[in-house]
Amino acid sequence: MNKQAQSFSSLDRKEKLERTKGKAYDLIVIGGGITGAGIALDAVTRGMSILLLEMQDFAAGTSSRSTKLVHGGLRYLKQFEIGMVAEVGKERAVVYENGPHVTTPEWMLLPIHKGGTFGKFSTSIGLRVYDFLAGVKRSERRSMLSSEETLHREPLLKKEGLKGGGYYVEYRTDDARLTLEVLKEAAVHGAELINYAKAESLDYDSNGVITGIKVRDMLDGDVYAVTGTKIVNAAGPWVDHIREIDGSKKGKKLQLTKGVHLVIDQSKFPLRQAVYFDTPDGRMVFAIPREGKAYVGTTDTVYSKDPAHPVMTKQDRDYILKAIHFMFPEVKLKESDVESAWAGVRPLILEEGKCPSEISRKDEVWESPSGLITIAGGKLTGYRKMAAEAVDLVAKRIQESGGKGYGSCQTKRMPISGGHVGGSVNFPAYIRESTEQGSKRGIDAHLAESWVRMYGSNAEKLFKLASEVKKEGEQYNLPLEVLVPLVYAIQYEMAVKPVDFFIRRTGSLLFNIQWTRQWKEAVIRYMADKMNWTAEQTRALTEELEREIKDATIPATLD
Repeated sequence: MNKQAQSFSSLDRKEKLERTKGKAYDLIVIGGGITGAGIALDAVTRGMSILLLEMQDFAAGTSSRSTKLVHGGLRYLKQFEIGMVAEVGKERAVVYENGPHVTTPEWMLLPIHKGGTFGKFSTSIGLRVYDFLAGVKRSERRSMLSSEETLHREPLLKKEGLKGGGYYVEYRTDDARLTLEVLKEAAVHGAELINYAKAESLDYDSNGVITGIKVRDMLDGDVYAVTGTKIVNAAGPWVDHIREIDGSKKGKKLQLTKGVHLVIDQSKFPLRQAVYFDTPDGRMVFAIPREGKAYVGTTDTVYSKDPAHPVMTKQDRDYILKAIHFMFPEVKLKESDVESAWAGVRPLILEEGKCPSEISRKDEVWESPSGLITIAGGKLTGYRKMAAEAVDLVAKRIQESGGKGYGSCQTKRMPISGGHVGGSVNFPAYIRESTEQGSKRGIDAHLAESWVRMYGSNAEKLFKLASEVKKEGEQYNLPLEVLVPLVYAIQYEMAVKPVDFFIRRTGSLLFNIQWTRQWKEAVIRYMADKMNWTAEQTRALTEELEREIKDATIPATLD
């Protein structure tokens, strides 16, 4: 049974918080990254009442700072993690079918050099096993290339010692938008979702069983008490902090590692083809073309500072530039050619004696004596299966304590928000038809198509907004290409701050930083008026955006 759809607008965010008073939820989820989002959608579609709380913006942690691939885990073959390859490979196809507007097949080239990580024979066998385990469809199965064919696909590759290449499919995604689309679908089914709401302390009954959370509104400092039958800790890099509050941080714990990616314009690095390649120190790195840019990463270093603010250091930048020069020797990049970068923190489960790049990405679920359920580890690709595992346990515990029974996971064939386009096969036709509809409404065809590709079946809402906000565009000196996604982000995607819009709703600060610089002042003026910011709030939020621009462009000297 569907509950009443919930608003996902930032304009009534405070009202949403006020409504949590005195309500008892079946499940409260701490953490609004991809794992928490998946849990919210899974649980609400089984009939549970859900409240999800995120202390920053949705997807602000690991879930907007990955390599942006829903990939099948080829590298786990090297570690003989056969089960993981099979699971994430199959799950990759599910993620694609449920959201083809945020996931795109991307052919990946694996160059094979003499003395490299992968040999030609082992790569051929490995990719064949990968195809089999991951259930890869016939049209996307791997092929082995000669050195000539490899260079034809990517002429910039190092020619010395080149023996050939493997050619296989990965799936490129926008991790933050994937998270948002899952959350928006959960809201449609009745989940209550609030960002900038921090779980500050935990409440218990006389038997020491967890019964709720004290939540602080990070925008105005107000505190709310919320109660729930079960609490799931899906706080990513902060799960151990929640376990500490619960007094249950025992046994396994997190090892945070940092990954950095650089973005370079195609005019400086004319990469034709996505490449997965060796670095001089034997690690593997991705170089991926995307909308006129090439992005390259990632690093993998142990991280012990604030997980909310990882930054690129000079050492990170130099490491990746060195890797590019090693594999693409004709590309003469300078430090000044790096347009922007992002740094993210991976919450891995610590295994003694292993270096960061060897630690498994397996997920684990822990239950504390208080009844707090924690889920940690895992990968973007496997978010839906992780969610099902956690919600199965929640449903079991609710039933054991005399509550109602809940059915099994419903999300395997459930389109996420924007994904109601008839599946991946029909998406190209959907793009054509919807672009035509946008053009009939007077929207430039190129702009209409870009919205359909980005927002999928939600593009209709943007077309409608385009006719409603024209006058405002003139007032704020904002063209439709900026204003319409901004209004949509506020009204339908709960963007609260300028950084939410420029980083997680559009990705422009990462992939088109000049666009961010061009429109930041007009966007801030619009948001300040719509959200009634004081002069002090406007100044603080402007400084926050400037700091993010600086961190994306100027490396720190020390980690």
